Amino acid sequence: MNNNSNKGMVYLVGAGPGDPRLLTVRGAECLGRADVVMYDYLASPQLLRYAPAHAELICLGRHGSGRLMKQDEVNARMVEHALSGQTVVRLKGGDPGIFGRLAEEAAALTAAGVPFEVVPGISAALAAGTYAGITLTDRDHASCVAFVTGREQDGKCEASSLDYAGLAKFPGTLVFYMGVTTAAEWSRALIAGGKARDTPVVAVRHCSLASQETWSCRLDEVAEVLEPGKIRPPVLVIVGEVAAHDSLASWFAARPLFGQTILVTRPEHQADAMAHDLSELGANVLMQPAIDIAPPKDWRTVDEAIHRLERYDWLVFSSRNGVEYFLDRVRELGKDWRSLAKTKIATIGSATSEALAARDLNVDVEPEEYRAEALAEALAPHAIGKRFLLVRASRGREVLADSLRDSGAFVEQVVAYRSTDIAEADIDIRTQLSSGGVDWVTVTSSAIARALVHLFGEDLRSAKLVAISPLTASVLDELGFPASAVATEFTSQGVIDAILAAREED
Repeated sequence: MNNNSNKGMVYLVGAGPGDPRLLTVRGAECLGRADVVMYDYLASPQLLRYAPAHAELICLGRHGSGRLMKQDEVNARMVEHALSGQTVVRLKGGDPGIFGRLAEEAAALTAAGVPFEVVPGISAALAAGTYAGITLTDRDHASCVAFVTGREQDGKCEASSLDYAGLAKFPGTLVFYMGVTTAAEWSRALIAGGKARDTPVVAVRHCSLASQETWSCRLDEVAEVLEPGKIRPPVLVIVGEVAAHDSLASWFAARPLFGQTILVTRPEHQADAMAHDLSELGANVLMQPAIDIAPPKDWRTVDEAIHRLERYDWLVFSSRNGVEYFLDRVRELGKDWRSLAKTKIATIGSATSEALAARDLNVDVEPEEYRAEALAEALAPHAIGKRFLLVRASRGREVLADSLRDSGAFVEQVVAYRSTDIAEADIDIRTQLSSGGVDWVTVTSSAIARALVHLFGEDLRSAKLVAISPLTASVLDELGFPASAVATEFTSQGVIDAILAAREED
C-alpha cells in the first residue's frame, strides 16, 4: 500500500512480445511494488511472479475465452484502485505505445488526477522480425519500416482511414498488427494500390515463445494462409522484400528443445533454475508445483538435537531443503558452525553438498550414486558405535536409518521440513495438459511422482514423463504411469540431459 499520499501510483508497463525474460528491468521493479496488477492475455502469466504475494491479480480477459474487460471498465478500475492509495501496474503486451490504447488510459488517469509512469517494452513487431530471422530494415531492401493496424477502431465507418495506395508505395517493410480476421481486405487493398502480388510475406504467431510458428507466402496468398479459424491470433504479418531473407533464422528455431512444452513440477522456490536452463535450450516452460515445502509445525525435536550437536559423530543430509531449514534454525537459536567442529557431514547428491558449500561447510562423504542405499554403504565402515543425526523431510524412506542401525550405529532422525501435496492444479495448466499441449513432465522425486498422479490423474498420459532416477521411475511404474526417460545423473541437469537424449532418438 502506498502510504505517502491519498493517491496511489499507476505504472503502464510493456510486458514485451511473449517471452517473460524480455521484460525490462524497470518493468520488473514496478511489478515488485504493486498492490494491484491488471494484465491482459498477451502478457505472460509468469511475469506475475514478480509481484508481491499480497498483490491482487486481475486478468482482463483472454482472447476467445470468456469476457474481455472493456476499455472504459479498465480505465475505471485503474483509477478506482489508485485513488484508494494503491500502487497499480497495468501490464500490457509488447510496448504500451504501439496499438496498446495508451493514450486512452493516460487520458483517464490525467483526468482523475492520478500520477502515472509509462514503462516501454519490446514491441511485438520488432521482436517478430528478429525471432523469425528477418531484419525489418536492410540496406539493400528496406530503408524504413511502418507498423500498421489490421483492425481499426470499433464503430468506425466502413471506409478505412488507411491510405493503402500510399502504403503500397511505401519504400520499406510493413508490419501488420491484428490482421488475421481482416487479411483478405488489407492484402487486396495493397494489391489494388499497386503492391506486387508476389511480394514476400511472413506471418509470425506466438513471437519469441517456444510455441512460435511462422508461415511464408506471397501477398496474394495471405487471405488463404490466414483464413479465419485456421490460424488464431496473436499473429504479426511482415510484408516486404526482407521477408524473403531469413539469415537469422537458425539462432532461435535451431535450439534443441525449440517447440517443446515442458512442465516443471518442483516446489515453487526450487523451480527457477531448471526452468531457466530449459528455456535457454528453447523450451516453452510451464510451472506447476506438485508439492509444497514448509517448516515443521513444531521445532522442539529439531531444537533439542541442535542443542546437543557436539554429541553426534555424523550429521547426514539427504536434500538441499534439509540443509537450508536445519542450518537456518541453528542460526536462529544463536549458534554457529563451531557447534559442528567435531562432527562429520555426509550427503546424498551434489545439490545438497553445494548448499553446504555455500555456507562454508565441507562434506566428508558423498556417494557417487545419489541413493540412500549408496550412502548407507559408504557410511557402513564408519558406523559401529557412532552417533548419527539424520536430517530429513516429513515423509520418505527408512532405508538409510535402518541400514545404519544394522551396521551398528546409534541413529536419531529429525524432521526439518514438511513436504505436502498441492491440492489443486492451475486451471490453465490442467487444460493445456489434458488437451495434449504438454510434451514432457519432469518428475524429480518419489513424492512428486505420487502427488502428480493425485493432481492430474489420467491427464498425465497425454505427456511424456521424465524421472530423475531409477527409484522415481519405479514409483511411477507402480502407479501405472511409466517414465519415457530416466536420468542417468540424478540431478536437475540429468533430467534435462535425459530429455535431450530422448529427443535425439526420436
